[in-house]
Amino acid sequence: MLLAALRAFPATSGGTGKSLEIRNNLEKQLTQNLRSIRMAYPTSRCVLLEVQVLAALLQPGQPVGSVVFDCFEAALGAEVRIWSYTQPRYQKELSLTQQLPDCSGLEVRDSIQSCSALPWLNVSTDGEDVHLVLDVSEEQHFGISLYWNQGSKTPRWHRNLTGPQTITLNHTDLVPCLCIQVWPLEPDSVRTSICPFKNDTRASRNLWRAVWLQLLPPRGWRLNAPCSLPAEATLCWQAPSGGPCQPLVPPLYRENVTVNKDLEFPLLKGHPNLCVQVSSWETLQLQECLWSDSLGPLKDDILLVETRGPQDNRSLCALEPSGCTPLLSRASTRAARLGAQLLQDLKSGKCLKLWDDDLGALWACPMDKYIHQRWALVWLACLLFAAVLFLLLLLLKKDHVKGWLRLLKEDVRSGAAVRGRAALLLYSADDAGFERLVGALASALCQLSLRVVVDLWSRREVSAQGPLAWFHAQRLQTLQEGGMVVLLFSPGAVALCREWLQDGASPPGEHGPHDAFAASLSCVLPDFLQGRALGRYVGAYFDSLLRPDAVPALFRAGPVLALPSQLPEFLRALQGPDGPGPWRLADMAEQVSQALQPALDSCLRPPETEETGLVMGPE
Repeated sequence: MLLAALRAFPATSGGTGKSLEIRNNLEKQLTQNLRSIRMAYPTSRCVLLEVQVLAALLQPGQPVGSVVFDCFEAALGAEVRIWSYTQPRYQKELSLTQQLPDCSGLEVRDSIQSCSALPWLNVSTDGEDVHLVLDVSEEQHFGISLYWNQGSKTPRWHRNLTGPQTITLNHTDLVPCLCIQVWPLEPDSVRTSICPFKNDTRASRNLWRAVWLQLLPPRGWRLNAPCSLPAEATLCWQAPSGGPCQPLVPPLYRENVTVNKDLEFPLLKGHPNLCVQVSSWETLQLQECLWSDSLGPLKDDILLVETRGPQDNRSLCALEPSGCTPLLSRASTRAARLGAQLLQDLKSGKCLKLWDDDLGALWACPMDKYIHQRWALVWLACLLFAAVLFLLLLLLKKDHVKGWLRLLKEDVRSGAAVRGRAALLLYSADDAGFERLVGALASALCQLSLRVVVDLWSRREVSAQGPLAWFHAQRLQTLQEGGMVVLLFSPGAVALCREWLQDGASPPGEHGPHDAFAASLSCVLPDFLQGRALGRYVGAYFDSLLRPDAVPALFRAGPVLALPSQLPEFLRALQGPDGPGPWRLADMAEQVSQALQPALDSCLRPPETEETGLVMGPE
């Protein structure tokens, strides 16, 4: 079979003409064999070329000439695939892949026009940041995008820029498959892509931080990751007492996992204690108990492993931190002591079957009742010890015991006074962060036995009744019960109050359907104007979000307290004259302050500049 030598060159200008040079005068006569050459590259352009040669020129092992096709358009850096075969086809064919040069080569950069117009990109590091430096002329317009080189390659960030630019990437945004694509803003311009972080150690560490497991009901799961990575997964059983998660070889053998692909567990039921471990190169990288969100926290259940052998032989053992303990054994473990009861629970159907096949089965048996029995004995012993100790103290120091009983009686009375006292929180829904802060305050006050009412927890009632009617009803009930109405001032609330004080009313429809604060001003302002606010209302603001003088003077007729710096005074105002003493108030204030701090820090944190999580911008 004859194989002709062929050279292909990309177009060096915008022309569309095609030229062929066939050397050694090959076109003089038609021969019996028809020679075909086909060329194609990834943009689906192709050229079909037929070459006919004289039979007399066909000598085994000797070339008969060459074909030069110098106007075939191909992308810089692309691969050109060439097939050569006879007509009719024989078994032997020529298949050749040729990598074309790109703009990074010095010998190409000066000879190809599109290379000279392409922005030149350098990647440099400066401490924790990475800089993308594009050194081009002042008039050069170009586009740049960042994408993950996986799947659809959807751009994570895109900009059209002009002139020299320096773009900063935070080191936490780097992953090995993060690629950069640049191109001149011209018709049919060549796009050049580079992936400079493939071997970056920081990018590899960030990749595992971005990996997360997803449960796909009923039995599916998925390992989500920005880039492909070597990973193995297995199931394990996590005891609520802590300790390492114990691998379960059946039912999920350790196997390679393909990221971003739906997989399925070979389980009959899910359980909160079942977790997934993901390892890479024998190192545990990720562990997550996928069912804990839907089925609740870890349970104090024990896992029974049933093994089936030939001739219907069965054995049962309980999975414990020390290993798999056979039931009815003499080992000094919890499973061995309760072996007979666990077997009875298994026979009576009180255990949940998680997995079953020819090799064996897994059963989760509850241990609650055995734990309750043990704790009942412990509590009984503690009560007996306390009674004996009390009698001894009574005999030795009667006066001290009487004083202690008097203090205990006062604390019980103050607790009874606080319990059930109502507090109606009114606030302006400035943003989601402030709503979370109000929710944290309401939850913390509930822990102090206050009955807290806030529209954040009554969305359905507010929507059904309307904000004004809902506030009327809650305000009336709170004041009749001797409770307090709390006005939480924020920048949005201050703006609404000033609007009412200046214009006398708020335009209808300006506020959302759940904004009880805007609706309540028509009822709250008369109480302040007529001097009925003292003892009914207390004002508060978060001292990190609002200045004290920002609160309108009308509302400073009553107490206006800063949170969390004046939490003891705020709690004393809510609980009334029968509240607890100063030492107890200080403890309660510290408890509320700790609950508020995470939400308050979230409000003070500046918002991210990009939805994709990439913090970047031209310098």
